[in-house]
Amino acid sequence: MCTHSGERPFQCSDCGKSFYKQWRLKMHASTHQTPKTFTCDLCGKSFRKAVNLKVHQRVHTGERPYSCHECGKSFRQALNLKIHQRVHTGERPYSCRECGKSFTQQSSLNAHGRTGERPFACELCGKSFRQAGQLKIHRRVHTGERPFSCRECGKSFTQQSSLISHGRTHSTERPFYICDRCGKRYADQRNLKLHKCGFS
Repeated sequence: MCTHSGERPFQCSDCGKSFYKQWRLKMHASTHQTPKTFTCDLCGKSFRKAVNLKVHQRVHTGERPYSCHECGKSFRQALNLKIHQRVHTGERPYSCRECGKSFTQQSSLNAHGRTGERPFACELCGKSFRQAGQLKIHRRVHTGERPFSCRECGKSFTQQSSLISHGRTHSTERPFYICDRCGKRYADQRNLKLHKCGFS
């Protein structure tokens, strides 16, 4: 996948800038066709749209008309305020199709997609990874190795993080949800509900 390999096969013939998707190149190419007719009186910078000039002029005036109701931070553009508010809401609408990681803005997702190569390839299935440790964990899918065992119940796992998560089910610090039919206990109420569905 181009976004994760860093490959950018679509190049602009006017300026040489390259893109990983053809539609992005087409959008970019249109910027070379429209003249910049709106010029800033203070610094001489030119823009293709009057609205872009208006936003730019706030650099000189210091005007920041868009304020966050949560923390009071202000912005020159409404879009920047919208992106900022995701810090408070926890919204991360841009997700990587390859690894599932999510981001507050498209540019962060784009940068994530370009982060390095995947030089560590599994010799059995061809799946590749950025780190040798990730490949080592992946190989256990093929070998069946589960080196991390729970002292309480003997259940084993391919990763230490999975064992740690599992260990919480034995912890007395967390509330347990107990099935009133068979006595089986769950650390997560959702899992208990799924379990109870088996009785109906």
